[in-house]
Amino acid sequence: MENKSFDRATRQILEALQDDARLSTQALAERVGLSATPVWRRVRELEDGGVIRRQVVLVDREKLGLSICVLANVSLVRHSEGAVEQFEALVKASREIIECHGITGEADYVIKVVVPDMKAYDQFLQSKVFKVPGVASVRSNVVLREVKYETALPIP
Repeated sequence: MENKSFDRATRQILEALQDDARLSTQALAERVGLSATPVWRRVRELEDGGVIRRQVVLVDREKLGLSICVLANVSLVRHSEGAVEQFEALVKASREIIECHGITGEADYVIKVVVPDMKAYDQFLQSKVFKVPGVASVRSNVVLREVKYETALPIP
């Protein structure tokens, strides 16, 4: 499904599911003012078209003991053979890294890392990140407080 404008009902379906993915088809239909069958069909089309990629549960990281969140800017050695592939393989394999974005500017990537404490973050850097030969530098920014955390996207 290409990037396009959605009709009112489809936008409402997407907004409702982003708020609560556990809604039954009937409850979703009641929310958007359609019967269950057309809502079920639209949801299937959104899934088949890749608009809805998957459904997940949001877990409170602090209640799991992951009280440290770090945004780290990672720079790679430009001329290093395979540096990008090695770093991106590390990212995909590391459960501590919950987000990674290739960026413009002074760094090549920004990663979001969650760990129990600063000792665990240091261990993560030493045992994983600094072991990748193409990593030139890491600038870490420890999150002091989370002002806003949303997963729902604005639906055009």
